Amino acid sequence: MNRRQRRFIAFGITGTAFLAVAAVLAWVIHRHDWGVAAILVAPVIVYGLLRLARRLEAWADEPL
Repeated sequence: MNRRQRRFIAFGITGTAFLAVAAVLAWVIHRHDWGVAAILVAPVIVYGLLRLARRLEAWADEPL
């Protein structure tokens, strides 16, 4: 697997994770009364997603 393929895979996983988590989080905040508490947890979730993206980027860019 070359570096370009690994970057494509990393981008796909990251984009899918961000979309899935952001959609669920937005739905919870909008639809449920306890969604206000989800607003407090949102920065931690976003931080975790950013860490995932950085790890996938490091995996994609490491020497073969």
